[in-house]
Amino acid sequence: MSSQFLVVGAGLAGASTAWRLAERGSSVTLVERDVPASEQGSSHGSARIFRYAYPERVYVDLVGATEPGWAELSALHGADLVRRCGALDFGTQRDPHGLAAVLAAAGVEHELLARDEARARWPHIAFDTDVLLHRVGGVLDAESTVTTMVAAAKARGAEVLTGWPLQRLERTGSGSTSGFVAHAADGRTLTAERVVVAAGGFLPQLLGDLALPSGFLDAFPALQVKEENAFHFPYRDGAPAEDWPTLIHKREDICVYALPGGRDAQFRGQKVAEYDAGRVIPSAAARSGRIDPANRARVVDYVQRFLPGLEPEPYAETTCLFTNTPTEDFVVDEADGVTVVSPCSGHGAKFAPVLGEVAADVALGTGSVPERFRVGSPRA
Repeated sequence: MSSQFLVVGAGLAGASTAWRLAERGSSVTLVERDVPASEQGSSHGSARIFRYAYPERVYVDLVGATEPGWAELSALHGADLVRRCGALDFGTQRDPHGLAAVLAAAGVEHELLARDEARARWPHIAFDTDVLLHRVGGVLDAESTVTTMVAAAKARGAEVLTGWPLQRLERTGSGSTSGFVAHAADGRTLTAERVVVAAGGFLPQLLGDLALPSGFLDAFPALQVKEENAFHFPYRDGAPAEDWPTLIHKREDICVYALPGGRDAQFRGQKVAEYDAGRVIPSAAARSGRIDPANRARVVDYVQRFLPGLEPEPYAETTCLFTNTPTEDFVVDEADGVTVVSPCSGHGAKFAPVLGEVAADVALGTGSVPERFRVGSPRA
């Protein structure tokens, strides 16, 4: 099988890229080592935070640019993929006032609430500082987003191959006749004119086998994969299960995020996790699935102190993957026919519809990409 584009990885980034390339008329083959939105990767489940609050305008504007894509995907899915339950930011290290200033400059509706005012509105959350609320924040369904994008890509003619783990790329020909042979771990091969690699936490083990120029590899930001822990806590009797915004709470001693758990938690409670506190692993292939007892203890203690509307005993728990760059910026760049897409650091899901557009622009050479996403560019 040969195509103009081979897209590696059917998570949020890869599925979006395959969809957008196919939409533009390219012939596309999308390969996935397991199945789309696989639990081996970072795009499974029904609960990811959708938010506008960032300290840097580039990301706020990029969230805004996703809105038409979310509307399009929700129409294709037949139901909203983003539930707008609101988003809260607070804590001594979160700077709600600074975040509010960025949202104001970007024209995003928001409120700043005094601590006591926020406590009166949400008595099931024990705020310790002033609070930023933006109502357009909420929860997105990652798995349904992936399956909708894959279906949209197939409807535009893309081929989708599951159980196809890429092992290496081989460059063939030169100049206008150049291309690639992709080798699977079991010996199967595919050919393509160009390749997009969106392999998530598997990227560190693949990067050196993608036929990339040495200068590109030398400049590539260091990737760190972490196996994170997440816990589901049930609502206490009397706590309003329908009145829980998402939250990010950052203090000197801990940074926690929480959100309604959706299908992942049988709609019984909140998903609560300590941000970027998991164990470092070489790549997603080394994921163990084991919960860190010390992490569990920290999160339980946090719930006891700050989330009185929850029972401080998790009824479900899981691990997930973060693939981090040192600056938490994304990587979307191309070198000699290979485009690498890595929406890193645990905050890429909300950008899914626009990531495919950016990656397609880079792969086709038809548009621009924020300079900070380029390999070797100075980053804030």
